Amino acid sequence: QISRASSARGGLFFVESLRREGLPSGLVTATRGNHGQSIAIGAREVGIPALIVVPEGNSAEKNAAMEAFGGELLIAGRGFDEARQVAAREGAARQFLMVPPFHREIVKGVATYGWELLTEVPDLDAVFVPIGMGSGICALIAIRNLLGLKTEIIGVVAERAPAFALSYRARQPVTGSGVSTFADGVACCEPQEEPLAIILAGAADVVAVSKDEISEAIRVLYEATHNVAEGAGAAVPAGAIKLRERYMHKKIATVLTGGNIDRDIAARILAGHTPSAS
Repeated sequence: QISRASSARGGLFFVESLRREGLPSGLVTATRGNHGQSIAIGAREVGIPALIVVPEGNSAEKNAAMEAFGGELLIAGRGFDEARQVAAREGAARQFLMVPPFHREIVKGVATYGWELLTEVPDLDAVFVPIGMGSGICALIAIRNLLGLKTEIIGVVAERAPAFALSYRARQPVTGSGVSTFADGVACCEPQEEPLAIILAGAADVVAVSKDEISEAIRVLYEATHNVAEGAGAAVPAGAIKLRERYMHKKIATVLTGGNIDRDIAARILAGHTPSAS
C-alpha cells in the first residue's frame, strides 16, 4: 500500500467517485492518521487541495506523511471530536467538501482488499479485522455476503476504546465510554449508526484487547514475520490469540491493516515495554 495502510484504497475510490460527479473546490477531513493520508493521496491525484485536521498530540510521523502526500495539516482540538468540529468550520469557510470517516464510497474502495482475500482463500472459517470507524469490517462483511460465504467476521477493538464492543453487546449505540489507547486506528468513542447496524447484522463477535496484548502482538509479528504493525493492525492477531481456543484447528486470517507506528513507540515496544496511552 502506498501509505502502508489499507485505508488508502478508500480515499482513492471516494475521490474517483467525486470526479465522475464533479469535483469540489477542495476536501477537508478530521483524522488521527491513515484516513487523512488516504484523502490527501486521492486529492493529489485529481489536483484539488485537501485540508487535514488532526488533534493535538497526534503522531508526528503520521502528520509528516499526510503533508508529504500533499495535504495541508492543521493541528487543532484536544481530541478527535474537537478536531472534527474544527474541520467542519474550516470546510464551511473555504467551501471545501467535508469527508466523513465512514462513507459508502470509502467502504467500496476498502472492500477491494476483502475481495482479494476472500476470492483467493474462500474456505476461511473466520477473518479478524480491527474496528476504527467501521469501513474495514463493513467492507469485509459486504464482500463475504456478496460471495455467499460462511466465513465469520470478528471485529477487534482496544479495551481502552471499547465503544463498538459495548455497542455490539448492547445491540445499540453506546457512547461516552472514553478513549485511552496508543492504538489510534481503533480510538473510536462514538459509533455511527450505519456501520454499527452492518456490524450487528453481519459480525460474529467483537473482541476487546489490552494494550499489553497489542504490544506483545507487535513483537510477535516482527519476530515471526519481520512485518512492522501499528497498534490497530497488531490488535487483530491479539484478538485471534485471545480467542485461540474457540478457533483451534480452524482456518483463519488476520488483517494487518497498517504499519504506521512512530519509531520511538516501536522501539519501546520491541524492547519489551508497553507504551502509555496517547
